[in-house]
Amino acid sequence: MRTTVGVLLDLETYSGIARGKTGNECLALYNKAGKMHGLRPFYMCLQRIKGNSAVGYYYENNAYRLVRRSIPRVTHNRAISLTPYLRKKLKELAQSSFVFNRRNRYDKQRIHQLLYTNQSLRKYLPDSIKYSREKLEGFMKKYDSLFIKPTNSSVGDGIIKITKQDSGEWHLYWMKGKPRLVSKKQVISFIAKKVGKQSYMIQEAIQLATFNERPYDLRISVQRGGSGQWQVTGMIGKVAASGRHVTNVAKGGKVKRCEQLFESSSFDSVQMKQELQQVSLAISQYIGLKLPNMADIGLDVGVDEDGEIKLIEINGRDQRYTFKKAGLDTTFYRTYETPMRYAKFLLNQLM
Repeated sequence: MRTTVGVLLDLETYSGIARGKTGNECLALYNKAGKMHGLRPFYMCLQRIKGNSAVGYYYENNAYRLVRRSIPRVTHNRAISLTPYLRKKLKELAQSSFVFNRRNRYDKQRIHQLLYTNQSLRKYLPDSIKYSREKLEGFMKKYDSLFIKPTNSSVGDGIIKITKQDSGEWHLYWMKGKPRLVSKKQVISFIAKKVGKQSYMIQEAIQLATFNERPYDLRISVQRGGSGQWQVTGMIGKVAASGRHVTNVAKGGKVKRCEQLFESSSFDSVQMKQELQQVSLAISQYIGLKLPNMADIGLDVGVDEDGEIKLIEINGRDQRYTFKKAGLDTTFYRTYETPMRYAKFLLNQLM
């Protein structure tokens, strides 16, 4: 008899289960991992939960079956809950189930501030500050290249890059295509208009190592596993598309195996991977103490031209499909298996 584990999905993903259209979520890998570890995934969404029960899907006899059942004791959260209604529903769910990764969208500046309190981790943090017009002017005097980005967004949306030229003018990177050459005054005015009343941060732009003259960074999947401890499950490179100032795959970035990128930069591939794993674990372990429900995150980490490591940001809901795109099928599977192993660990703790 397999023990049931909840997997909480967005409504769109949940609604696509019957049609086999679940976007970037590969439920077949949850099913495979569940069978391997004596667990039975029960796919839910917040809109179909009422009281202590939910209408959701089991996978059995090669088909998904819709049933109503009591809330499982442990749930892995893969849904983004931004509205007051969904946050309220998630809070109600947490009264019946231990929901790990319960909150998975964090203010980027808050994460930076939490990490900054750890003196040993500061060296891995680019200089960052909450946006204001005055602070932008100060950072433009201090640095030749900056990112101005929303503190609560994903997949590279809304990010502006500015780079100072010898003439004193600035290259302004926005959306796709070549940068615009503008004055300092025009930069400040453009950014103020784009930011409006939204929450933005200003971040020192790392001079990232390049592959074929295009900057790259790393997505590192760090998860809690069967022992309850953090582990690095996978690491993949993302190379910016031509004319882009971000590496996000959703913005045209290309995935490449780390070894290929490190060799092109003349880094020792084995040593660089070890250092990145050590830094990623140290960051995850510390942030996990500050935000204890965290268990499944993706770190965007940059390496500059000298091989120095800098954390770009932490993603509370890791987009795992980058491993699939790179042909790393075993790693892709492990990103689904590891949370199932952690769910089993939690179930044993609750017994």
